[in-house]
Amino acid sequence: MKLKDKVLIIEDEQNISNFISAVLTANGFDVLVAGNGTQALSLITSHCPDLIILDLGLPDMDGLDILREVRSWSNLPVIVVSARTHEQDKVLALDIGADDYIEKPFGTSELLARIRTAIRHTRTSLDNDSIARSGKFSVGGLTIDYDKHRVFVDGEDVHLTLNEFKIVALLGKYAGKVLTYDFLIREIWGPKAKADNQILRVNMANIRRKIEENPADPRYIFTEIGVGYRMLDGES
Repeated sequence: MKLKDKVLIIEDEQNISNFISAVLTANGFDVLVAGNGTQALSLITSHCPDLIILDLGLPDMDGLDILREVRSWSNLPVIVVSARTHEQDKVLALDIGADDYIEKPFGTSELLARIRTAIRHTRTSLDNDSIARSGKFSVGGLTIDYDKHRVFVDGEDVHLTLNEFKIVALLGKYAGKVLTYDFLIREIWGPKAKADNQILRVNMANIRRKIEENPADPRYIFTEIGVGYRMLDGES
């Protein structure tokens, strides 16, 4: 079964958040909702959404402060949806790191298109021609399908959990490079996750049981002892 993209809606107006939530749920997204900045920051670090829809006029803080906080540790896509229509507001949000800016009111088709585009751009933003062309990374018998959130070995779906997929997908993006334990933990579980490698080791053990013929002698993901993990370079 395809894993769903998780979207966090940060919006204090209940009717708007209910509307966006209903649209996204009907179109196959998992949805989280925060009505203020404090709740939003907690959900970002605890649930690590795939995309954020951010209103700027929150009751306890400016949405731009949330954007700055997210950009201090992550490149996860953020789409600003705001009633602020001045060009300087748009420019500031985009300069800070917003992936897109939509003015209220907006159409549902436009919102969905921009969400899909932002997620796709995030997954293909690296200089990896294979992923950019096809939405897939392949090496040997292993294929990561970034659009479907699935990993195949010799054509068979290995049924990874969401966090297992995120780990493999991240390693695939940086294939050939060593990703440190701290980097992986921060990207998957957020900046407030404990700097404890045990959760990462447990997930990696489960991943190897699913993708490796012999987990003790891996073909695809290698351990750089004391540093992190590295995915085998992909096919050119």
